[in-house]
Amino acid sequence: MANNKKNSIISGFSRSGWGVILYCAAMFWFYVGMVNDGSNITAPAFADKTGIDYSLVLSMGTVAGLVGFVFFLIFGQINIKIGPKKTSGICLFLAGAFYIGLGLSTSLVAYAVCLCVITGSVMSGGYIAGGTLVAKWFPKKKGIVMGYTTMGHNLASAFYVPMIAFLVNTLGLQKGVMVPSVLVIILGVIGLLAIKNTPQEKDEYPDNVSKEIYTKEYYVGHEEDTTGGWTTGKLLTKREFWLAAVTTGIYQLVTVGVMTQLVVRNMQLGFTQVQAISIMTVLAAIGVFGSWLFGVIDQKWGTKKAMTVFGFWYICALLSNVTETTWGIYLSVFMIGMAIGGSANFTTSLPAAIFGRHGFEKVNSVIFPVQGIITSLNFMLSGISIAVTGSLRGAYVVFVCILAVNLLLIKLVDEHKYNKDFMVEHHELEN
Repeated sequence: MANNKKNSIISGFSRSGWGVILYCAAMFWFYVGMVNDGSNITAPAFADKTGIDYSLVLSMGTVAGLVGFVFFLIFGQINIKIGPKKTSGICLFLAGAFYIGLGLSTSLVAYAVCLCVITGSVMSGGYIAGGTLVAKWFPKKKGIVMGYTTMGHNLASAFYVPMIAFLVNTLGLQKGVMVPSVLVIILGVIGLLAIKNTPQEKDEYPDNVSKEIYTKEYYVGHEEDTTGGWTTGKLLTKREFWLAAVTTGIYQLVTVGVMTQLVVRNMQLGFTQVQAISIMTVLAAIGVFGSWLFGVIDQKWGTKKAMTVFGFWYICALLSNVTETTWGIYLSVFMIGMAIGGSANFTTSLPAAIFGRHGFEKVNSVIFPVQGIITSLNFMLSGISIAVTGSLRGAYVVFVCILAVNLLLIKLVDEHKYNKDFMVEHHELEN
């Protein structure tokens, strides 16, 4: 069996490994800041500067999300060809350059084009390139590693928004966006100089195990094969592919649906706008711990069990909110905060558990666009629910039903179906 170092939950990573973790967390920080939370500041600032109706400016976010699907397909192929290090560097450079362009924009078309490129590139950097780095460096510790990297989501809510608000309010939109633009480009340079595609390029082994453990408990063949024998057509015929894409996509669908409407929901419950925004800050802080905790559960119990626990937790959180009682609302604030912190963990963790690190570039290039399509359905579901019921309470009930279905789908998952490292460790496959 492996030594204690391998089994360590919160330690045991090399300096290079921690570098990869921090790099991936930083990419998530910029993604959430530039695309999601930061738009609360940049979108109204652009509307004020140009005189264009704010609702029209805001709708460009939906357009960017749809166009992002094309970017995911393109960068998925680029990632296969040149590796995650160079892919992430390109993505971060594009995000920085077009964020500057967003600040300089004077027309809605220019703003929309910049937002589309920012969304597609920075998300591809974090999820496609970053997901591949996690799968390659930490194939058996990806649970806790995703717990660390997705802290970047919550830290963006807590720190990026106050930063961009201060910059834009002080310097104006054009100059205010320069700081994060330069910072994200610097991150790209750091990635190109310091990050390696695989631990072997640093004379290390996956999960920072010894050579002895690696040769005994990991599949050491086909290390350079970026497809793992997979084709797009072959993946699309596999039950586990669709189960992985749908179950993780549904968790993201619910989370994005809850977070994008949370201020409005809290105001419906009687909070002032200031109080509602403050609640989001509290959720972000709680979410940092939630990311770590669900990562630990993933590492200790496996991704499938962690997703099951997560689903039940999320259902209880939303049901507490639906009661619209004082105790229920405050309980739901804590529980939703924990849930949003763990939701993004599974987008990489489950596919990595099922398919392993061999050919993960190919798997991720196909699975992430599908996850993105499912996630984007939250806007339609929320809109229909509001139209039918007259409030977001109905949307939350719909989300609960979807989560219940998701729990049934998770039961069908064969967690290590094609994972060669897992098979070797359990003597199901010879090296």
